[in-house]
Amino acid sequence: MRSPFRLRAPVVLPCDPACPVLRDAVVDVDVHGRISYCGPASDAPESPGRVVDRTGILLPGLVNAHAHSPMTVLRGMGGDLPLLRWLHEVIWPAEARLTPADIEAGMLLGSVEMLRAGVTTSTEMYFHGEQLEAAVLASGARLVATMAVIDAPGWDWRAMIEGINAWIDTDGLRHGPDDRIEVGYGPHSAYTLPPEALTLVGEAARARDALVHIHVAEAAGEDATQRERYGSVPAMLEEVGLLGGRVLAAHAIHLSDADIQTFARAGVSVAHCPGSNAKLASGTARLVDLRTAGVRVGLGTDGPASNDDLDLWEDMRLAALLARLSTMDSTALGAADVLLMATRGSAESLGRNDIGALEPGRWADLVHVDVDDPAFVGGVDVPDEQLLANLVWAAGSRTVRDVWVAGEQVVADGEPTKVERAKVQAAASAVTRRLLAS
Repeated sequence: MRSPFRLRAPVVLPCDPACPVLRDAVVDVDVHGRISYCGPASDAPESPGRVVDRTGILLPGLVNAHAHSPMTVLRGMGGDLPLLRWLHEVIWPAEARLTPADIEAGMLLGSVEMLRAGVTTSTEMYFHGEQLEAAVLASGARLVATMAVIDAPGWDWRAMIEGINAWIDTDGLRHGPDDRIEVGYGPHSAYTLPPEALTLVGEAARARDALVHIHVAEAAGEDATQRERYGSVPAMLEEVGLLGGRVLAAHAIHLSDADIQTFARAGVSVAHCPGSNAKLASGTARLVDLRTAGVRVGLGTDGPASNDDLDLWEDMRLAALLARLSTMDSTALGAADVLLMATRGSAESLGRNDIGALEPGRWADLVHVDVDDPAFVGGVDVPDEQLLANLVWAAGSRTVRDVWVAGEQVVADGEPTKVERAKVQAAASAVTRRLLAS
């Protein structure tokens, strides 16, 4: 049985919709690893247990809405190629040589990298779910495992769907310590699957209230056949019955006004990945238009072979910068907007109300940011707007010192507590060296 405790800090950012800055505040964690109180210390109930004082800022764990983190072992390969050549000539051939153990090594390194950057939950589209789960549980993080479904040599998409069905039906939609693992469906894209597969995925997911996580309209030329037949990929997904229930569209760059309205009408969420989109020259998503239409938008890094890191703080800044540049409006997206997008917004894009904010009943997934850094030259005793600006625009992941998941400290003073980083890096390095030698 865990003991309840209280975290106290000069600033707490609960990340509710108004994005308030709470001064001299506390977060109480109960015996189940959930938040029982978050608010000013002056209004707090009697402390539930030991008090842990931190200087600086406490905020919710960041939520990565789209990633392929086992690709840490492929980082830098084909890095100057456009998307489709990069996939066909470099990535897919390399992935064909990965063993389940390789995938576990890559996922563990990715999980450690994200935790050190304050990312407590990642939404993964990849293969070998048992290895993904083992790696994330070893690091202490949280995982939304949307298992890949693809029609390609060596893969049977029907068997892949049946495997996901069986996993959910056997272990439950969420399972593991503190519900750290959620299982969903990851149909790769409209251009790598027949329409029948997309129909079956939609039916299976809705029957289980599971997340469907799919690449949509990432590169201009990837889905020419589908667009010619259906008009657009969102129109196709609606016609074949994939939409409805919990659907998360990754990238969603090349959308028309009608596509955006289709997403809004069907309740589709978008995982916005500005770093990957820019590196692969895939395009600039219509972020402001999506938000104006009421589409839920979360923030993702994409894979570490296409970004090339798993640092969601960088994508916060890029999201705001590109939104301002594409609209020529310096007020298009502010610091509070992108902070909420990486926390509460990403959780909402997954259909989750138990992570992404510091509110009673949610899991105690927290990040401590140290303000002993040039980014906070004025400390925390500055106006709220300036404090948020310093956090988002200037500080970044280097200021993350401590991380908790369900009240368990998984990063202390910048290092993981449950695994040895040197061993994790060495295991992943061995995989990369073998791939390069083969």
